[in-house]
Amino acid sequence: MATQKGKKTVLKFDSEEDVSKALAKYTAELSEKFIKQKGSFTVVLSGGSLIDTMRKLVEPPYKDSIDWSKWWIFWVDERVVPLGHDDSNYKLASDGFLSKVPIPSSNIYAINDKESPEGAAADYEARLKQLIESKVLPLSAITGFPKFDLMLLGMGPDGHVASLFPLHPHRHEKERLVTFITDSPKPPPPRITFTFPVINSASEIAMVVTGAELAHMVDVALGNAPPPDGIPPPCTEVSAEEELTWFLDKDAASELQTSR
Repeated sequence: MATQKGKKTVLKFDSEEDVSKALAKYTAELSEKFIKQKGSFTVVLSGGSLIDTMRKLVEPPYKDSIDWSKWWIFWVDERVVPLGHDDSNYKLASDGFLSKVPIPSSNIYAINDKESPEGAAADYEARLKQLIESKVLPLSAITGFPKFDLMLLGMGPDGHVASLFPLHPHRHEKERLVTFITDSPKPPPPRITFTFPVINSASEIAMVVTGAELAHMVDVALGNAPPPDGIPPPCTEVSAEEELTWFLDKDAASELQTSR
């Protein structure tokens, strides 16, 4: 599998509010670009605080200017719990910005919550392959994996992205599109997750990181500090085919100012 790293841009803002505004502008501009280019916009979400940080996207001027009917929504990872459970990333997004915009329900790809972790991962992968066959999802000419337009990611204090955790072998999966985990170090334990070949085949990736508790790992991820225990955490592996953009508030970027 060939790989290619695109541009990397680091944007620093005074507050989480400013991150939210910048992320909305960035996402709206990409939506317009990709819909003009190919008639659709494929967006992959993670959970956590990212969903709240997307709040400005469903406020004026963006809410009424975006062609939401052309959006397709996916999850980079999901907890294997009922979709109505408080731990569900689907519920988090559905209760948040997705409830405020008219994206067709047929374009929103939640997991099959009736399956085991292994079954849910296999089902999600099969559904992605159907979208590839129907030309909704193109394949990357570089990697041969599905190429999403925008992947919106967060990061944990241990450097995990999606549900790809340090010291877990599934972070090294190179063949499958979607894999699963039953012993996540962060509850709940059962999860499914996109693999790195899929994540890094995205045209654009936004790494949205806010809060002082993530400052050191931001420094590690950007290559300014050595990884803990000498083992690079998953966040150091993220790259996009076109551009990886880091959105950092002042707290998350605080250690970058003193990095050598």
